[in-house]
Amino acid sequence: MKHEVKIVGLLLGMFLLTQLIGLVIIDSYIPQNVTKVLDNGTIVTEFQNFSIPYDLEPPQVEPQVSFASIALSFVIAIIIFIVLTKLRADTVIRVWFTFVVFITLAVSLTALLAKFLPEMALSVDKIALILAIPLTFYKVYKRNIIVHNATELLIYPGLATLFVPILRPWSIVSLLLIISVYDMWAVWRSSFMVNLAKYQIKNIKIFTGFYIPYLPKKEAEKLEKMKFQVVKGKSANKMQKKTNHTVKVSLALLGGGDVAFPLIFAGVILRYGGGLVPALFVVAGATAGLLYLFIYSRKGKFYPAMPFITAGALAAWLISFLF
Repeated sequence: MKHEVKIVGLLLGMFLLTQLIGLVIIDSYIPQNVTKVLDNGTIVTEFQNFSIPYDLEPPQVEPQVSFASIALSFVIAIIIFIVLTKLRADTVIRVWFTFVVFITLAVSLTALLAKFLPEMALSVDKIALILAIPLTFYKVYKRNIIVHNATELLIYPGLATLFVPILRPWSIVSLLLIISVYDMWAVWRSSFMVNLAKYQIKNIKIFTGFYIPYLPKKEAEKLEKMKFQVVKGKSANKMQKKTNHTVKVSLALLGGGDVAFPLIFAGVILRYGGGLVPALFVVAGATAGLLYLFIYSRKGKFYPAMPFITAGALAAWLISFLF
């Protein structure tokens, strides 16, 4: 196993929690009939359509067209990002990242406020915007590890909400297969994804995904030894020169795409592929695929997560047809 068990548990837990939160948020934006009981005891059924705020409701287009548009947009986004990194346009990338974080947080917060605080007198979308401002600021510019990972739980549900209405089961499956092949090439052949992650962390001081810095057990033992030697009267400089001890902090990473794409798949199944039960199967399968990767991975090596996640999600989706 590449990382310690507790670190794997944290990453896996955040992944699963994001998928479940995402299903709640996506469900909030699905048009549906709602049954209500009036004060006089009359039962009425109303059609409820809670639109995505800020004029972000996707246009009604044929699934074939939307699939081609998303695939093309994915390619264009990669090309733009490569060009910006080559130009060292770090400020432009950070502004782009800030805008995406702000909008997706606001979309998610709007759905949660409307679902759990339906009687609020003020407009929930405006409140969501106000709440998203400090969260975005602390995430991007203060780089607080807790805020970073906590906001990731809401960013991908907001992002998935924008894509679910324009996809269908066959199109998201095709997209997952294409992305999985690309992920294998980008990690194992070109090292593009590895270099991209390093560039984000080193140059832009951001990372699109979950990350947990931690001190491995052996390094923690070194640190304790160094503290003991300093306490015994040896200066830190002399001790470091004599023992040549350096402490290395490890990083456990899970890319944003590895979280967002299985959530989009589960969301599409929730809306167009049978409802909650098969969607939960997809979530369980994606989580199982990620767990297998964590167990299979070895220290010092990089692995593409999407092939494992896609395989698990697809297998679980097919199994759901038996129920």
